[in-house]
Amino acid sequence: MTVHTTSDVRGTTTEPRPSEPSRESALVPRQAREPAAEVLDDPPSVQEPSAEASAEELLRTLKALEPHDPLEERLRERIVQRYRPVLHRIARHYSGRGEPEEDLRQTAHVGLAKAIRGYAPERGKAFISYLLPTVTGEIKRHFRDHTWAVHIPREIQSRRPRMNRIRQELEQQLSRAPSIHEIAQAMELSDKEVERILLASEAYNTFSFGSYDEDSPSPMEERIGSEDHDLNMVVERESLRTACALLSPREQLILKLRFFDEWTQGQIAEEVGCSQMHVSRLLASTLRTLRAEMVALS
Repeated sequence: MTVHTTSDVRGTTTEPRPSEPSRESALVPRQAREPAAEVLDDPPSVQEPSAEASAEELLRTLKALEPHDPLEERLRERIVQRYRPVLHRIARHYSGRGEPEEDLRQTAHVGLAKAIRGYAPERGKAFISYLLPTVTGEIKRHFRDHTWAVHIPREIQSRRPRMNRIRQELEQQLSRAPSIHEIAQAMELSDKEVERILLASEAYNTFSFGSYDEDSPSPMEERIGSEDHDLNMVVERESLRTACALLSPREQLILKLRFFDEWTQGQIAEEVGCSQMHVSRLLASTLRTLRAEMVALS
């Protein structure tokens, strides 16, 4: 049997196992043993302006925000709240022209949204100076696109309000309705151009044939006149009236009963107290007299 001495054991070299940490390293926290990661500073966030901030400051902050920033909605709402009375005042100014005031208010808010998108704070101009023409133009565009019943060229549409204003001024000055030529002189246009504007103005409002009004229980289509073919006979009837005045009362009565009341010759004979044959002869002689008189009058 072989006996190992202490010196033999000490002379043997034993390599440390790599999986077993040393006692000293086990006492050190893991975060201290690993290299520190590079820490990046967060970008500075945009601060919301104070309650006393001007509209220009709100818009300047709004333009500086990143897309989808939650602050964007709050800033827009503050701007809307600040200018809502202005929008309602403009809508009220254009009310009474065929469009509900609520629709005009909605259109004014559309104009405000466009003004917020288009305003450039770096130019240094007041936001109200950009807002007013934008909202007014949006309302005028609404009238042009939604209130005309028939499509009319934009040039004529834009001239119609001025023509109405000048016509009212001329009516006060002249104490009567002005002529087309007088309106054309005041507008510095030709008579033909004014006639086109007047004709186009009739297309501003239209009515349905099936509509009713307060004065009649029947629809409009039942009250629209048709062509009267008897109008062509007005002149002939007036000439015939003069010729009939030359007939005797008995001849006038027979003529009326036969051609206006549409009586038969037998009925006329019973009415005037003669035979039907005599009535036939009287009608023939009366018509010959009328024809001769009509030829003489013509």
